[in-house]
Amino acid sequence: MADEKKHKATRSGKLLVPALAALMGFLVGALVILITGKNPLLMFNAMIQGVTGINVAKGSFNARYIGEFVLQAMPIILTGLSVGFAFRTGLFNIGAEGQLMLGSLGATAVALLVKAPPVVHIPLVLMGGMLAGGLWGAVPGLLKARFNVHEVVVTIMLNYVALHVNNWAILNVFGSADRVKTAVFPASAMLKDPWLQNLSGGSRLNWGFVPVILAIVAYWFIIEKTTFGYGLRAVGFNKDAAKYAGLKVNRNVMLSMLLAGAFAGLAGAIITSGTFGFGRALSAAEGYGFDGIAVALVGATQAPGILLAGLLFGMLKAAGPLMQSQGIPKEIGGIIQASIVLFVAMKYGIERIGLWLRAKKSGSQQSVADSAVGEEAGV
Repeated sequence: MADEKKHKATRSGKLLVPALAALMGFLVGALVILITGKNPLLMFNAMIQGVTGINVAKGSFNARYIGEFVLQAMPIILTGLSVGFAFRTGLFNIGAEGQLMLGSLGATAVALLVKAPPVVHIPLVLMGGMLAGGLWGAVPGLLKARFNVHEVVVTIMLNYVALHVNNWAILNVFGSADRVKTAVFPASAMLKDPWLQNLSGGSRLNWGFVPVILAIVAYWFIIEKTTFGYGLRAVGFNKDAAKYAGLKVNRNVMLSMLLAGAFAGLAGAIITSGTFGFGRALSAAEGYGFDGIAVALVGATQAPGILLAGLLFGMLKAAGPLMQSQGIPKEIGGIIQASIVLFVAMKYGIERIGLWLRAKKSGSQQSVADSAVGEEAGV
């Protein structure tokens, strides 16, 4: 019974901390808006409109905002899964940004060089992105396993290498005419669909949300329900104990980073074949991988938590232009994101406050019970 209560308390604590962190992040954002002399209600109206398409102030509806909200959330959820998967296995993957770029490049190669019907071509494009991202993630995994090189250093460095590899390939291998992008992908390689775009009011919504849902399910199943996932988590908890138990530690470290890279590579494939429909040369990192770190932390590296955190951060990105149109600085979204991550990092303090409040409540209830017993005894 005691163990069951402890488990329930731990589970409720995992939900409570991110929820309180999000609430306090929004309060910080509202306070900053007040300081700038604007009405915080404009921010909340923009967020509601960004998610539901409903403008509460004007009583209007536009489905386009819903499509753009989903579009913004998809790659962030996938990079959150990438970072979260590595976290669950004791590794810190800061290279999701570079793995996403290589995933985009792999998807571009398959889209332009392979000819196949849509039912075959689209899965090949997605698998090409996953393979490229996974192999790029396996590099720091291999260095970690064989030479104990810290994955944080390697993944940060590989982000810059990935940027230049991507740009070189786009400009020289695929023959970019305008020095910015490749030729448009054939229709058989695209996740875009006019039906979805019309349904969502002309947004850029595409079928990328289907592989995102499948990736969330795969993440949960591998980590929580398989012996393979248990072995990966065991290595993350204690390498020496895992090795003593007969687990192949070095292999698991490399496989963990390979799978983490595959999630990020899938994000790159969806952006390339769904949002744009062509390969791109980038002037700088777009920040999806770094957003993924925040999403994994806020989601407590759990599949449902990463999904909700990704939707939250996607909402902030989708609401940015709406807030800016109301005269609210676009940096407010970044301030809210940073505040949420900060409060999540303070989870032990929040948990201690929660324990203190529960202890105080139970103490007061005990005092009432003792008083009742005393009165009975006096009677």
